[in-house]
Amino acid sequence: MRKHYTVAGHGFTVDAEEAVFTEMKQYQPFLDDEEDNTLFTLHIQKSATPILYKENHRQEELGQTMICGETPDGKTVLEYRLVDKVAGWLVCSHDFKTGEVYYTGHQRLFVVNNALMMMYTFVTSDKLTALFHSSVVSHQGKAYMFLGKSGTGKSTHSQLWLKYIDGTELVNDDNPVVCIIDGEARVYGSPWSGKTPCYRNVDYPIGGIVKLKQAPANSIRRMGTVEAYVALAMSISGMRWKKWMGDGIHETENQLTASVPVWHLSCLPDQHAAELCHSTIATQD
Repeated sequence: MRKHYTVAGHGFTVDAEEAVFTEMKQYQPFLDDEEDNTLFTLHIQKSATPILYKENHRQEELGQTMICGETPDGKTVLEYRLVDKVAGWLVCSHDFKTGEVYYTGHQRLFVVNNALMMMYTFVTSDKLTALFHSSVVSHQGKAYMFLGKSGTGKSTHSQLWLKYIDGTELVNDDNPVVCIIDGEARVYGSPWSGKTPCYRNVDYPIGGIVKLKQAPANSIRRMGTVEAYVALAMSISGMRWKKWMGDGIHETENQLTASVPVWHLSCLPDQHAAELCHSTIATQD
């Protein structure tokens, strides 16, 4: 079977068995019959044969491991592991327009989700588009993004807005997409939202970006340009060591820093933190 999806204006096609699409329920809001915007095609199949590659980079977090490497003929490979057990591989063509996903049968949807996120990140990185590690809420027609390392409290702060700031809605809780369109920064919901099932095909202009830090008291300040750039860079995915990707990400970061206010919030997980953040950034964006 073949299905086409559009996320933040960028399309991709998936070829897989019907059983795979049955598991991909969070992608349904992004189904699209129009294939003129296709940037890449992903072919998904089961295989227990290991992919041979040379490891270049490894990322480990909360029992999940992603190893980035290269095949002998120069193709990019990502290996996905859960608790040190191999779940599958993504092999990308040299131009990143096609990808092959091989899953072992262990956590198939985990492999598919990660492969699609990475392919999407790669092919859009030079299109003023970035996949963020962020929790995002909307309020009165604008979106507010919360950044920070895992465990900082991004999801908790979003929940505080939902509870105490009337009219707030959750846009995405882990991997929203940011695009710069005609100089305006907009954030989009995506099929990837971490542990919180929030897969909304919506978009909003960005009213503010906030980096969170746990602290014994609540305080907020606006970041300077360099500090803001660093905060954004730490939250954007991509292979910066590949020049064309790195240049694209850099340009997106530059335009975001220039067009969107970025704040630093030292906070407790309480009502006052949400009210302080809202009253500061929603009245000065």
